[in-house]
Amino acid sequence: MRFNLPRLALRQHYRSGSGAASHACVGVLWACSLLLAEATRAAEPPPAEPPPDPAQIEFFEKQIRPLLANHCHECHGPDKQEGKLRLDSRAGALAGGEYGPAVVAGKPDESWLVKAIRYDHDDVQMPPKAKLPVEKIEALTAWIKLGAPWPETAGSVRPAVAEEMFEISAEDRAYWAFQPVGQSPLPEVRDAAWAQSPVDRFVLARLEAHDLPPAPPAERRTLLRRIHFDLVGLPPTPDEMEAFLADDSPDATARAVDRLLASPHYGERWGRHWLDVARYGEDQAHTFEARKYPDGFRYRDWVIGALNRDLPYDQFVQQQIAGDLLDGPDRAERLAAVGFLSLGPVYYGRAVADEIDDRIDTVTRGVLGLTVACARCHDHKFDPVGTADYYALAGVFASTQYKEYVLTEAGEVDDSIDYLPTDKRKGKDKDKEQPVRPVIHSLQESDKPADMRIHLRGNADNLGDEVPRRFLAILSSEPPPPFTQGSGRLELSQALIDPENPLTARVLVNRVWAQHFGVGIVPTPSNFGALGQPPSHPELLDWLASRFMAQGWSLKTLHRRLMLTAVYQQSSGQHRANAAKDPDNRWLWRMHRRRLEVEPWRDAMLAAAGNLAPQIGGPSEDLSAPANRRRTLYGEVSRHNLHPVLRLFDFPDPNLTSDRRAATIVPLQQLYVLNSEFLALQADGLAERALAASADDEARIRHAYELAFGRWPNEREVQLGREFLATANNDTSDEDQQAVWQQYAHALLGSNEFAFID
Repeated sequence: MRFNLPRLALRQHYRSGSGAASHACVGVLWACSLLLAEATRAAEPPPAEPPPDPAQIEFFEKQIRPLLANHCHECHGPDKQEGKLRLDSRAGALAGGEYGPAVVAGKPDESWLVKAIRYDHDDVQMPPKAKLPVEKIEALTAWIKLGAPWPETAGSVRPAVAEEMFEISAEDRAYWAFQPVGQSPLPEVRDAAWAQSPVDRFVLARLEAHDLPPAPPAERRTLLRRIHFDLVGLPPTPDEMEAFLADDSPDATARAVDRLLASPHYGERWGRHWLDVARYGEDQAHTFEARKYPDGFRYRDWVIGALNRDLPYDQFVQQQIAGDLLDGPDRAERLAAVGFLSLGPVYYGRAVADEIDDRIDTVTRGVLGLTVACARCHDHKFDPVGTADYYALAGVFASTQYKEYVLTEAGEVDDSIDYLPTDKRKGKDKDKEQPVRPVIHSLQESDKPADMRIHLRGNADNLGDEVPRRFLAILSSEPPPPFTQGSGRLELSQALIDPENPLTARVLVNRVWAQHFGVGIVPTPSNFGALGQPPSHPELLDWLASRFMAQGWSLKTLHRRLMLTAVYQQSSGQHRANAAKDPDNRWLWRMHRRRLEVEPWRDAMLAAAGNLAPQIGGPSEDLSAPANRRRTLYGEVSRHNLHPVLRLFDFPDPNLTSDRRAATIVPLQQLYVLNSEFLALQADGLAERALAASADDEARIRHAYELAFGRWPNEREVQLGREFLATANNDTSDEDQQAVWQQYAHALLGSNEFAFID
């Protein structure tokens, strides 16, 4: 960045000059700037290598350290160093052995370790007995590309002990996330008039402690657009906006919130948030004998319906873990709910342990905010979770089987048909014709539930003690009792939603807060452990969690509580003094400005163009199909070949549970905006709506702005629009006029304002 200004000046000089003289002058100056940059870099000391961040540490502990221990340490560990190579420390890997550095940080192609595991060299092929699976080769390669992060001296590492000596200390239990949810009293504040709710009191107390005045309220058009995108993922129509502006009663905002919470589109918007956590997908990342989920949409539709009817969150969780084991009516719905587990990635043969690991990871991250899967190969190095805890849960899922339940035409479960998915049919049966029937992808109990033995270092060939199926010890006041009912899934679901469990309500409240405010009270929504970030407002988190449980685990009540606050209704404008004190807005002195995810962004284009289809639920459709006018939520989600638009605009990897969307900015995104057939079609629709609104260009421009941004243009914007549209005067054909208006509408849809919420 140091030389951006000289370069800009050179460009300006080039534009103002003429001919060869300018070229020569620019060339000389450019060369000088490069020499100066090189000299400056040479004079600077090399930057210190940054320590691994929590995500890198987690990746290393879960995937790399066990891999090295299981496949490398026997020959290149503390007891033996063939080829003078030692791979039990970062220093040893970087130093290498007879062939040179085993690891060149950031450069996998130059690392002998990568060459060896790829079998790229005839003399060095490791492990010598058999090549590593592709996914392990890719993991090692990715780790080296990251810079080979290796947290050898992390300050928060738990002391190493023998497996049989693992204990939970008083210090472990004193950690904030494992404390009971408290009944925090409301803090005293100086500016009590600003606070519209108890939530505001907690936020204002921190603001006043840091001498940060809150931002003024958001303009009403901005506020309604924010509320609409937050609750239903769609922009307000001009009629909805005008009705809100005309309502000057004190409870106008509350009525708008209630109207949207009652909309069937609410479940679509918030269902997608949960589907990220559930790593929802409709096929597998591999294709060999892969199980597919053509009726996986039934789980997606169950999530939408459950949220629309405000199913209490404790029941929402329980039905997804053990819906097939619960009694009562609506059996088909309960079976569909278990898609949370049954629609996950599938692994075959001995790799079935990875399938169990996926379910443990999804449940514990998603519901508890704990990285329990890090204890698969050794006791968790940062949190009080032992390997025994991991295999206690593994026994639950190992005692569970995938099952497809056939549906009748009336939508009832037909138990008379034993319907086998393709990947379960063997031999000649696999080739027999099996009528395609509507099914629910769900689970059932194994015939013989059994406990698992610990896989020492994650190795299925090196077994330790058998562990009874049970809940996590750190979340139990006494040694957790064994599960005795079948697989234990029903008992697991009950433990997850027990009001005495300090994590479930906190994690959910934090997820909802993060979606409304842009960042969670705990900024790492799926990691409340030692590697996660601490809460910015711990008393507020507990206050919200305790009331969430006390008021029936109602998500819609929680939405009202958060949105009808002064802090939520602040503007997103900058304040120089506040920004200097709190540049990350940790203390919420303003509203975070947020970029729309790909789904509401695409849906908003359809809505602005008048092309959005209102149909809710049903089978997924190809997002590339020209006639597809449905919400993006209903697009096909492939783990094997994710749709390019979803991939380009930061859709999460459906192979893994995800707690947050990334917000990357890459040139291909803008190229898509400029060249996409989809955007061109929506620009046509927006142009047609503007042209039909009036015969006057200024009125048309105003209407286009209302449809796109929920506001009217200012004088400068009207002037720019009229100047551009002047190229299509009254003498041109209707076709030419439509083309110019299409270009104008395309510019509006491709603008930053359209893609952001203030």
